[in-house]
Amino acid sequence: MSLANGRRYLATPGPSVMPDRVLNAMHQAAPNIYEGDLLEMTASLWPDLKALAKTRHNAAIYVGNGHATWEAANTNALRRGDTVIVLATGRFAHGWAENAQQLGVTTALTDFGNSAAIDLERAEAALRAHPGARALMLTHVDTATSARNDIAGLRRLMDDLGHPALLMVDCIASLGCDAFHMDDWGVDVMVAASQKGLMTPPGLGMVFFSDKAREAAGSSDLRTPYWNWEPRVDANHFYMHFYGTAPTHHLFGLRAALSMITEEGIEAVWHRHRVLAQAVWAAGEVWSGDGDFALNIADPAARGHAVTAMRLSGADGTRLRRWCEHEAGLTLGIGLGMAEPDSPQADAFFRLAHMGHVNAHMTLGALAVMDAGMKALGIAHGQGALEAAASAIARG
Repeated sequence: MSLANGRRYLATPGPSVMPDRVLNAMHQAAPNIYEGDLLEMTASLWPDLKALAKTRHNAAIYVGNGHATWEAANTNALRRGDTVIVLATGRFAHGWAENAQQLGVTTALTDFGNSAAIDLERAEAALRAHPGARALMLTHVDTATSARNDIAGLRRLMDDLGHPALLMVDCIASLGCDAFHMDDWGVDVMVAASQKGLMTPPGLGMVFFSDKAREAAGSSDLRTPYWNWEPRVDANHFYMHFYGTAPTHHLFGLRAALSMITEEGIEAVWHRHRVLAQAVWAAGEVWSGDGDFALNIADPAARGHAVTAMRLSGADGTRLRRWCEHEAGLTLGIGLGMAEPDSPQADAFFRLAHMGHVNAHMTLGALAVMDAGMKALGIAHGQGALEAAASAIARG
């Protein structure tokens, strides 16, 4: 008999858990979109978004998902016939590259596989091979693999080589979860979205861009009226921030989410995500002591703090996911891009998100359900994972 009745926990890496405060902020009548409170509230978003990204430069909001921000970034920063260097550590760098290709941009891809972060020596080889590349793009944390890349180290490498490429970073999985310093790390374009660390329903995409990127965009031949970031930044009328009707209720939700982050403090938010991630990893290391359980990224220094990709063997990943959801009310993320969708290997992979509105008891509860599921299904695993996770939480 199922024990799933009660408040369910969606532990997928987006949409993430929506705080009641965000949902309550959205639960109101439609506002006046021409003057008054909405305009004042929206004006308050820009400084908080820039503070979260650690930038003093430019920010634009689009009505769309993370894929929309790829296109916004590409159509502004790139030109037909340009070459961009892509460093792929999972499915989402490939997706961003595919978007650029469809716009007529040539991509020079270095693939680091699905279980490791970038290697700076191979990144250097890619930069040397393409000295005239318009941009270099990669994910900070890949949502599929949970690999986290050294953005600051990559910028130092680019500066040492004197490479002129724009540094373009996908922070869709990491913004508000992992430490990120756009200006200090020399990032020129950064993309993010509302549905992960920002704890707001899917539907808003953000593009942050340096003055260098803004100047470079002046020569783009890919910009269309909707994607053009210039009128969004220097809007003469409120509607131009969104090139039409504002996404009113998403903005209400985002305002509440940013207030929650500000009240907690971004350093505390980063610390909370780091500790919760370490608890998940501690459990995973113990589970891997027997059977086929493994954390996807072996090096802890290369793991993101927002999501952890894992695997079992055969169909056990899917079996565990379904048991957790149907028997205990915990929804884990599917494996994404780790194997061909219809192949037997695809059912081995799954993900546990620990991003956004998540605390210690939620993470420990999720780990306990996973442990119970492996026991119920007869999946071999090491014993003592919950004690290890609890110790990681206690160490703080």
